[in-house]
Amino acid sequence: MRKFHITAIVLGVILFVFLVWKIGPGALWREFTAMGWGLLPFVLIEGIVKVFHTVALRHCLSPPYSSLPLGRLYKIYLAGSSINFFTPTATIGGEVVKGALLTAEHPGSGAATGVIVGKLAYAFSQFFMVLLGLVVVLWKIPLPASAYAGLIVGSVLLGSGIIGFLVVQRKGKLGAIVRWVADRSRSETLNRWAQYIRKVDDDLRLFYQENPTGLPVAISWHMVGYLVSMLKTWYFLSLFTHEPFMTAAGIWLLSTWLDLMVFFIPLEIGLQESIRVVVFSFLGFTMALGLTYGIALRVEQLFWGVAGLLIYMALLPPRQVVDVLPEVVVGDDR
Repeated sequence: MRKFHITAIVLGVILFVFLVWKIGPGALWREFTAMGWGLLPFVLIEGIVKVFHTVALRHCLSPPYSSLPLGRLYKIYLAGSSINFFTPTATIGGEVVKGALLTAEHPGSGAATGVIVGKLAYAFSQFFMVLLGLVVVLWKIPLPASAYAGLIVGSVLLGSGIIGFLVVQRKGKLGAIVRWVADRSRSETLNRWAQYIRKVDDDLRLFYQENPTGLPVAISWHMVGYLVSMLKTWYFLSLFTHEPFMTAAGIWLLSTWLDLMVFFIPLEIGLQESIRVVVFSFLGFTMALGLTYGIALRVEQLFWGVAGLLIYMALLPPRQVVDVLPEVVVGDDR
């Protein structure tokens, strides 16, 4: 796996260098300098986006976690997001960090339950935004028939996976495989984890029974955050053109959908920028403007990623919490 990650990063860097060479450093520099201090608001708006995503996370949590101050949850969300960005864990490592930091506030399996529901809410919200984009925005944008076919097929596959994840959660079957193996194993560690996951499954069933509106409300807040992200894209375009909001929404929707297809690539180096170049070119903009947007997005991600890492280091080291999770829950059951 490490070889895959290293190879992906190296190929991504090569792809990025090729893009710069193909477009021309001079053309790229002119576009980027034309943005000027406009880059600063572009970066800071993302902080507002993350506030809405944090509110969404709160609706996925059960008491006492849902009563945590919003500022504290915001720090936890930033810390987890930074781990997702910097580490090659296919957005899983950051969720572990969120759960660990929540457990540091209140020991128990409820932290893991909230993070799992939160992951589902985030995935559902992205899926719904893509569907909404297909209906409201993307059909107004001239794209090749193959592109529309790819969007539909990919959306169906993505939606099927998300719905399956929801069904597994509601039925409390998330740890079924682990429990099956543990029942046939003499490993004490595996059995302890099986007990912990059983408690998580029980909490998941209880969450959906006692808080039936939690998931839909969380999805709605995530979608508000995505709307602000579209406004941020519109702001970027306003620095160079006079395009309507729908164009910016189309750029964001197409780019986000393509990002979902390559989420497992560490940092998406080269790919993220290439996707923006392709999308901007599809919509009649220059490749230089597309790459400028991609680089601005990379600067934004690095800024908030570093901020999240600093916050992460200021909070309780999550590894200490992860190591004792099974003991905490099993101890409660006793």
